[in-house]
Amino acid sequence: MTSSRPYLVRALYEWIVDNDCTPHLLVDVEYPGVQVPAGFASDGQIVLNVAPSAVRHLQMENTAISFESRFGGVPHSLHVPTAAVMAI
Repeated sequence: MTSSRPYLVRALYEWIVDNDCTPHLLVDVEYPGVQVPAGFASDGQIVLNVAPSAVRHLQMENTAISFESRFGGVPHSLHVPTAAVMAI
C-alpha cells in the first residue's frame, strides 16, 4: 500500500488555501534529498511558507514537493521529499 502522507499534505494544503489561510510546511532538513537554502534552518528543521503568493511552480507529487521561492530576496529552487514533511 502506498503512503497516505502525500495525499494528506495535498488535501490539507488545498483546505488551508481555500479558507484564505497561509499554508506552511515543517521540514526535516537532514532527510536525504532535501534541498533548501543554507542558513535558514534551525535545529535541523525549517518552516516554509508555501502560499500561492509566496512560491512559483509548486508541484506536490507523491514522492516530493518542489517549488521556487525567495529567501532574503534571492531566488531558490527547493525540493522536499514527501517523507521529510513533518507537518503542514
